[in-house]
Amino acid sequence: MAIKNAYLLDLLARTEKRNPGEPEFIQAVTEVFSTLEPVIEKRQDLVDAGVLERIVEPERQIIFRVPWVDDNGKPHVNRGFRVQYNSAIGPYKGGIRLHPSVNIGIIKFLGFEQVFKNSLTTLPMGGGKGGSDFDPKGKSDNEIMNFCQSFMTELCRHIGADLDVPAGDIGTGAREIGYMFGQYKRIRNEWVGVLTGKGLNYGGSLARKEATGYGLCYFTNEMLQANGTSFEGKTVLVSGSGNVAIYACEKATEYGAKVVAMSDSNGYIYDKDGIDLKAVKQIKEVERKRIKEYLNYRPNAEYHEGCKGIWTIPCDIALPCATQNEIDGESAKILVKNGCKVVSEGANMPSTPEAIDTYLTSGLLYGPAKAANAGGVATSGLEMSQNSIRLSWSFEEVDEKLHNIMKSIFKACDEASKEYGMPGNYMAGANIAGFIKVAEAMKAQGNV
Repeated sequence: MAIKNAYLLDLLARTEKRNPGEPEFIQAVTEVFSTLEPVIEKRQDLVDAGVLERIVEPERQIIFRVPWVDDNGKPHVNRGFRVQYNSAIGPYKGGIRLHPSVNIGIIKFLGFEQVFKNSLTTLPMGGGKGGSDFDPKGKSDNEIMNFCQSFMTELCRHIGADLDVPAGDIGTGAREIGYMFGQYKRIRNEWVGVLTGKGLNYGGSLARKEATGYGLCYFTNEMLQANGTSFEGKTVLVSGSGNVAIYACEKATEYGAKVVAMSDSNGYIYDKDGIDLKAVKQIKEVERKRIKEYLNYRPNAEYHEGCKGIWTIPCDIALPCATQNEIDGESAKILVKNGCKVVSEGANMPSTPEAIDTYLTSGLLYGPAKAANAGGVATSGLEMSQNSIRLSWSFEEVDEKLHNIMKSIFKACDEASKEYGMPGNYMAGANIAGFIKVAEAMKAQGNV
């Protein structure tokens, strides 16, 4: 969707100039701006209040050194980040990503997206994101503990239960959250719900592990039903094999679909008879091995090196759950050519602008990440609530709340898309609904 509004074009140009070398951040801003033109035309008051100028600038960007020592006594230094993007509707909330690709531009793009995603959840959470270029792969538990403790030694100065509540993300699971929480508690001498994704025996929430994948399918199911269809009998591709992918596969299967492919950063598996999820959980959650080990459990399946080929498999529904920009324009065209009718995003910004244009012009049902994968942060918000009231809800209680939140997110996207003249464009609906709530709060709080 091309931007035509002169004000938005000028602001985008200024944003690009101020943020050189940050293509992911500019991509995220461009995508949101491309859907806000009808809002800008109706709401001159938001323009006059300078809301958009402020929303493209994070409230705070923190960069710090993370020194740690490996098992051989060798010192290493990584770079840590926390971008506290927007606190208009609540404390900053967003994950910590540990991956060699992490830089300030990626953290800013994730924080920017988080602002709108958190707004859509209906919970009082602002947007933020953090991480480091540390790579946990191949590291021992002791090395990861050394890194996490060093990371938290600096980060603890900048976060708090009513200020900024980080969570997990790529490379940051229950183990890493545990080490970080322990170090925070040790330094600050207080037990507060300052991190989410904690272990169940020290303040974590039931259903958190499943939440993003389940929420993705809850949202997708609402989108399918609103358009006269369902998961039943559909062939599904799921990229990735982490928590999001595993539990999206589980819930899609419960809904009557057949998931035939999953992947990791090395390659993908194709099982025409349907993925054996028990085997995938054993490989990824217990053994912590690569997805190609699946052939040891299902020798009739296929393994292919490289990730891109997964999108060449014919399917009805594609659920990208791996990483940003994993579906490009070429892959999107192949999906359409092979009969795909639905793309719903479990990862953050997994589709390039060219891919999104293909979805929209081809009439696919498209569930954008900031709406479709909001179940994870929604359940993190529920964990914050449980910590605050010193109670734990059952799995069924949390899952029911999650299901209702995802229904309300779809409803907000659907209604906003219709109100602003783009019915069925759920990307526009998500951006508009998320933006308006934050913009109204920013306007009400003055020029801060």
